Amino acid sequence: MELKSADSEVEYKATVSDDGKVVLKKKSKIKSGSKSRSGGGQFELRVRKDLEEMGWIVDKWSNNLDLEKGEIIPAKRKFARFNKNMGVMTIGTGFPDFIAFQLMGEDKYKIIGVEVKMNGKLNKTEKEKCRWYLENKIFSKLLIAKKIKEKNRVRVEYTNASKILKRMR
Repeated sequence: MELKSADSEVEYKATVSDDGKVVLKKKSKIKSGSKSRSGGGQFELRVRKDLEEMGWIVDKWSNNLDLEKGEIIPAKRKFARFNKNMGVMTIGTGFPDFIAFQLMGEDKYKIIGVEVKMNGKLNKTEKEKCRWYLENKIFSKLLIAKKIKEKNRVRVEYTNASKILKRMR
C-alpha cells in the first residue's frame, strides 16, 4: 500500500514489521538504503579479494556471539523478500564478517577475524564482541576493514581492533 502525505509530495510505503505493527517508510529512504546495502556488499567482496591476494584463505563467518550467555551461537538466517512471492535466504549475518587463516609453519595456523565497515566505526555491542573474541583467544587478531577513497580509486585500510579497544573507556 502506498500513501502520500497531505502537505507535500512525500510518498510512503506501508510495511508490516516482525512484531505485526504497521510501519510507514519514506520511499526515498528505501531507495538510499538499498544503495547502501549493495555498496556494502560490493565492498565486502573487495575486502575478501584483497585478503586472498595477501595469501589468506577466507571464509564467511556464520556464527555470532551471545554476550549475555558468553557463547558463540549460529547466526540467524535472514529472509530478504524482493518480490511478492520471491526472496532469498541469507546466511552470513554473523560477527565478524570473515574468518581468515594462513599457514605459519608446520601444523601452525594464524587465524584472524575481519569485520567490514564502510566508515570503519564499530558500535558499542560490536566493540564488546571484539573484546570477548580477543580475551577468549578465538582469534589471534581482529581487523576492521575501512573504505578509503583516493581520487577515483578505492583502497582497503585495516585497523587492529585491539587499538580501538584501548581507546574505549
